[in-house]
Amino acid sequence: MRPKWFDQWNKDNPTSVRGLAILIAVMGSAVILAVVIIGLGNPVQTSSMQTGPRGTAMYVPEFDASLRRGDPTVADFYTDEPFVPERGEELAGDIYRNVQVLGGLTDANFNRLMNAMTQWVAPEQGCAYCHGDVALEEYGEDNLYTKVVARRMIEMTQSINENWDVHVNANAQVGVTCYTCHRGQNVPNNIWFRISPVNSAMAGWSANQNRVTMTSNFTSLPSDYLETYLLDFERIAVHDLAPRVENLPGDPLIQQTERTYAFMNYISNSLGVNCTFCHNSRAFYDGAQVTPQWATASLGIQMVQELNADYLVPLADVYPPERLGPVYGDPPLAACRTCHQGYQRPMEGLNVIHNWPELATTSGDYDYSAFEQ
Repeated sequence: MRPKWFDQWNKDNPTSVRGLAILIAVMGSAVILAVVIIGLGNPVQTSSMQTGPRGTAMYVPEFDASLRRGDPTVADFYTDEPFVPERGEELAGDIYRNVQVLGGLTDANFNRLMNAMTQWVAPEQGCAYCHGDVALEEYGEDNLYTKVVARRMIEMTQSINENWDVHVNANAQVGVTCYTCHRGQNVPNNIWFRISPVNSAMAGWSANQNRVTMTSNFTSLPSDYLETYLLDFERIAVHDLAPRVENLPGDPLIQQTERTYAFMNYISNSLGVNCTFCHNSRAFYDGAQVTPQWATASLGIQMVQELNADYLVPLADVYPPERLGPVYGDPPLAACRTCHQGYQRPMEGLNVIHNWPELATTSGDYDYSAFEQ
């Protein structure tokens, strides 16, 4: 039994327990949430891949949830093992008319590859996408631009796999096929056209600033970096790192720095990585302290320059007007994102070339040894 003075003191000095109750409720909820996260897994947990020396912040973090989700286009990749040729088999070039690139294939492997190409590029239209709705005897005609373009794209794919092996197979055999870019669509995602100048009304060098475009990744950086570096072959450079230095003839200008930043931003988004994937954060501009990925990326830039110059730009006269760029009437061009589409290695590093030795060489000497019994 409490004394009367205690009851009187409580009456004269009331205390609200609302704040204490809220605090206990919040702490209890936090404990319950922690138990749920530990039991079910943290939805925003990250994994990281170290790309440089320890202590230099050179790593690439990725959300585990994203890693588990993966690239949805991988599951739709069509592949089929080749038929090992037997001696004396008749070749496609002897059976069909106007087979200019794959004439050295056996009939079975030729048709196997043609079927795969329809799955990779035109799954809805099938053979008619390139050959038209005609009789089989007329498939040798080059009446449709799609067939002419497809022939050149086969040659381009063979060249990539043979001549740029150090880029596409830098870590393991991966290779490329038509599907690497097309992903089951007639026109690949992430192609590009020339669009500069974005601000044509401005006198002098507009820098294309404050004209946010998809090409600039919705920043105020220049939008002409792809054509500058991947089409015009200008040198990738930045202004002097020291402040207020004298600008000598031939030195990079601040405009080149802005374009370079725009291009680097594009590469980062294309591969789903950050700057330290290639650069050393302690010595960002020192070429002697970069990561191995820097060399792979540099080769990739050179590869895309060659693909645009030798294979894609020359097709300008082949495409119909509706397939050309809206400003200059130029053909669709490729860049890093056309293949990578947000992943460090296209299609998460899936080996897409293993079953397709026909696309791995320009020599016509197809290696089927891996499939011999």
